[in-house]
Amino acid sequence: MSIERFLAPSVLAQPTAMITLAHISDIHLSPLPEVGFRDLLGKRLTGFLNWKLKRHGEMNTETLSRLVAHMQDQKADFTAVTGDLTNLALDSEVERAGRWLRELGGADKTVVCPGNHDAYVPGALEYAQDEWGDYLKGETVEGQAFPFVRRVGEVAIISCSSAVPTAPFFAIGRFEEKQAARLKRILKLLGDAGYFRVVLIHHPPNAELQHPAFGLKGHRTFRRVITEEGAELVLHGHTHRSSIHHIPGKNHEVPVIGVAAASAAQGGTLDDPARYNLFRIEKSGDEWRCTMREYGFQRLGADIVMRMQMRIY
Repeated sequence: MSIERFLAPSVLAQPTAMITLAHISDIHLSPLPEVGFRDLLGKRLTGFLNWKLKRHGEMNTETLSRLVAHMQDQKADFTAVTGDLTNLALDSEVERAGRWLRELGGADKTVVCPGNHDAYVPGALEYAQDEWGDYLKGETVEGQAFPFVRRVGEVAIISCSSAVPTAPFFAIGRFEEKQAARLKRILKLLGDAGYFRVVLIHHPPNAELQHPAFGLKGHRTFRRVITEEGAELVLHGHTHRSSIHHIPGKNHEVPVIGVAAASAAQGGTLDDPARYNLFRIEKSGDEWRCTMREYGFQRLGADIVMRMQMRIY
């Protein structure tokens, strides 16, 4: 459905109570299913070896289950998942991720933007779109899959895609001009209507986190759109680390917030332990207020704790 059919620039969003938005990312459901010889052709072979030699000890099902249960206890109004639900994007992994999403919450209260592992080989993302259905759908422009919009009161969550198949040993994302043009139209439409705009993208768009092997191709294009039309938040995953940066916006700097991988075990050498973020968003007069709380595991200790609380607006 086209967002332009339902929302004219002159129409103001209806007043709403406080909205809570949970953000979780890099699920990397484990263990890997049975893998046949045919499954390991091409890039999946290097991914399989990386999992067996290193990642299988870093990603933990029990960790993920405990973190998700804690997050569900918060009873957030909406949950954003910024990609990498799978590891090799095998059909059986994609199907298992669909079941996991249904356990996480209904598609009316949960949204996904895909990660590079969900598009690990050609055709994988298309299969995920079929299997995950409404979790990967919303209001669009030009009838294109991305970006799409979900609206919760005066909060608009905009899901972009940086997920593309890549060569072995590369985990780059891509954000091209056509998607940028659609994002620009959406941001303007929602901005004129007074929404709090949250943009989701798997790969971080800020310059500080770019790398030739796993950065975002088109990060400058993404930042240009945000500079021209503005947004209130950008949320991402991919790095497996908690982070807070800023990029220029139309009227103010825009926070760019990353979250650690949701299945990252304590004691891992590569990543921060598993965490999620919870945002409280409300309007006071003409001003937005937004507070972020980060919950998760510490490097020591068995409990999930509130690691940080900060006011964003």
